[in-house]
Amino acid sequence: MTDRMIRSLKAGDMVSLSGIVYTARDAAHSRLVEMANRGEAMPFAFPGQAVFYAGPAPAKPGRPIGSVGPTTGSRMDAYSPRLMEMGLKIMIGKGSRSEEVIEAIKKYGGIYFAAIGGIAALMARSVEGAKMIAFEDLGTEAIRTLKVTSLPLIVAIDHQGNNIYETGPQQYAVR
Repeated sequence: MTDRMIRSLKAGDMVSLSGIVYTARDAAHSRLVEMANRGEAMPFAFPGQAVFYAGPAPAKPGRPIGSVGPTTGSRMDAYSPRLMEMGLKIMIGKGSRSEEVIEAIKKYGGIYFAAIGGIAALMARSVEGAKMIAFEDLGTEAIRTLKVTSLPLIVAIDHQGNNIYETGPQQYAVR
């Protein structure tokens, strides 16, 4: 997603995301920030990328991945501002975020998408391919690339800090 695309989205908008996303939960986020603080190379370049807070279940035969649903975004709040400073733009999870993360979203022109919780098996149908790229020892929390098609999401916090968790989705028009 380009900065222009991110700026065009408003809190409450429903989107269908296709492309590459990276999975990472709190254990992986902790390692990423530790690596960044030591000046080490990252397993992927953050600028313009999307991180899906998910720990996918093992794949069933013939499928690239098992169930994959969102993890609560606030679990990553201690790490997100640092990763956004390094260029991360797009975060996908569920639930509200801290003021520090909202300020980082505004400062760095990012966006936070809410994925629908409770439908992990259905969301897995949006995944066309998966590949582990870092921290294999973390099991389901390892970082993976997912090639997704039509992943259903809602803009929860837009680049201006407008937040459906504070005002409710009824304040926003679905387009």
